[in-house]
Amino acid sequence: MYPQKKYHLVFSLVMGAMMVFLMTFVITLANLGWVEHFILAWAKSFTIAYVVAVPVIYFIAPVARKITHQILGMPSV
Repeated sequence: MYPQKKYHLVFSLVMGAMMVFLMTFVITLANLGWVEHFILAWAKSFTIAYVVAVPVIYFIAPVARKITHQILGMPSV
């Protein structure tokens, strides 16, 4: 695997974990409150969201970078 592709994959895995951890925690807490089964409900939400988020980040991040470069008038890399 090329270094740039490996970087993009690892970035997607790490970014996915961080984003999904925080978002599912906050949304689960907002929906359920701090209940007895909170950790189990949050873990289920995390697992589902992580499986969806990583491929989305992997495929959408390059598009988001290009759009950002266009908005800021920067050359695409």
